[in-house]
Amino acid sequence: MKKNAPIPTAIPLIIGIIAVSFSSIFVKWSSAPASIQGMYRLLITALLMLPFIRPHLTELKSLTRKKMLMLFASGFFLALHFLLWMGSLKLTTVSSSTIILALEPVFIVIGAFFIYKERTSRVAMAGMGVAIIGAVLIGWGDIGVSRTNLIGDLLSVFGTLAVSVHMLIGQKVVQQVSSYVYSFTVFLSATAVFAVYNAVCGISFTAYPGKDWAMFALLAVVPTVFGHLLFNWLLQYVSATTISMSILGEPVGSSLLAFILLGEQMTWFQIVGGMLAISGLIVFLNADRFKWKPKGKQAAEPLKSA
Repeated sequence: MKKNAPIPTAIPLIIGIIAVSFSSIFVKWSSAPASIQGMYRLLITALLMLPFIRPHLTELKSLTRKKMLMLFASGFFLALHFLLWMGSLKLTTVSSSTIILALEPVFIVIGAFFIYKERTSRVAMAGMGVAIIGAVLIGWGDIGVSRTNLIGDLLSVFGTLAVSVHMLIGQKVVQQVSSYVYSFTVFLSATAVFAVYNAVCGISFTAYPGKDWAMFALLAVVPTVFGHLLFNWLLQYVSATTISMSILGEPVGSSLLAFILLGEQMTWFQIVGGMLAISGLIVFLNADRFKWKPKGKQAAEPLKSA
């Protein structure tokens, strides 16, 4: 059973959406390999969390082997997500890459149904459908047809699948450990996965200009601390489905930022798609306010939107 949040969950959700929208911009501005960007992004975030570790030392020491394995698995899939998705941005446009993130709630809903037996209301499903259609329209005129862009699109698909697995594992684990311990151990695990990958591939750990280091820091502070860290905290109060649905706002924000900061043009399809995505998101997040009466019953409580 979910806890009651100390503040309206819509507030941190909105902050998180805005924060993660900057992620693709910072990745584009850096010339470093995706695996290096991901490694330092998570390492710096973990270092920023260190001053607050003291109250959680007892909990960290008491983690069972099973919990540690689940935390590492979550970190592994987070690293895989960053490696694939950030790599896709090297091959295709912001709109084309972030649009594919719209598949995340689909993977989450399917996974949550089979793994956790979660059910999603008809109203929520309708809202999700509208938002996904809108997200697809955002990148409709920008999805590449060249081999390079196609590879980038495929990397984003697999990256989205990986983050869906990460979220589903997190939904289970965060009910057993504090959000701080979950985030700290998962970020460190993902950093370790990146470090091994970079070492095996012979990728330099330090040969990068000052601009790249600035991007590493911005990736850690903005989309990770105010994005992923915030979403991890929210897993205590809302389902992984709700969070993944909220992240549908990222293609909208990223496309707008790419237009302003990178000069990537937006088509009318993208503008209309953004409006649909936001509308669908609003319906999904407010689905529990709508009641429906199934046949054979006078009244019924609405199904939880996961």
